[in-house]
Amino acid sequence: MALDGCGHVCKYILIIFNIIFAVVGFALLGLGLWLRFSDNTRSIFEIEQLNSSAFVLGVTVLIVLGAVMLIVVVFGDYGACNEKRCALQVFSALLSIMALAEIVVGVLAYSNSDRVGNFMGEFYTSIYTVYIATGDPPLAVTLTFIHKMLHCCGITGVSLIEMVKETCPKPDGFLEHIAMPSCPNLIANAFESKASLVLGLFVGTGALLITALVCTIVLLKQLKRTHQQITTYYSTVY
Repeated sequence: MALDGCGHVCKYILIIFNIIFAVVGFALLGLGLWLRFSDNTRSIFEIEQLNSSAFVLGVTVLIVLGAVMLIVVVFGDYGACNEKRCALQVFSALLSIMALAEIVVGVLAYSNSDRVGNFMGEFYTSIYTVYIATGDPPLAVTLTFIHKMLHCCGITGVSLIEMVKETCPKPDGFLEHIAMPSCPNLIANAFESKASLVLGLFVGTGALLITALVCTIVLLKQLKRTHQQITTYYSTVY
């Protein structure tokens, strides 16, 4: 079906949006499934360990969120690439739900920033504890990513006694050769002190979803108009 310039722009925006969404969805789902079924972490779901509730909930969120994102991508890519109105209608409904959920979750996280910060700190502690017990290389990669992103080092931060210092970033200055910030405290405090930024990230993601929704609606209207024109043409000819 023929689309005008605006329709083509919206179509390619949706394709790019879904590619990014797919990459993030696969990453979240893959990490969640690996943490759920890895030999070194499977026991957390079977027996009680330190902070296991935070770990289990965090892994569950990763799996569910990744799966939902991939489901949305299936409808979005199929509808945009093949210009299928039914798939785009389902895609727009899913986007509306996700955008609303993003904003609601952002507001709840902002209003309960202390509890969310403590939960994130507990989740980190769970990963740290399992790595100490198993030495699992993928967990080392996860800790390295967290440490470099937040510039912190393990539970204590003290280089002489810290058991995961090989995953820590390079110290900045003389004092950090002795002790770096402790990750659980840094995570909890950062979430509380930057609650407004966290809220902005959630609202910004919701705005991105709304932008994709607007493009979907524009594409749907153009496809409907084109379909009506074709129907009118054939009814006139035949």
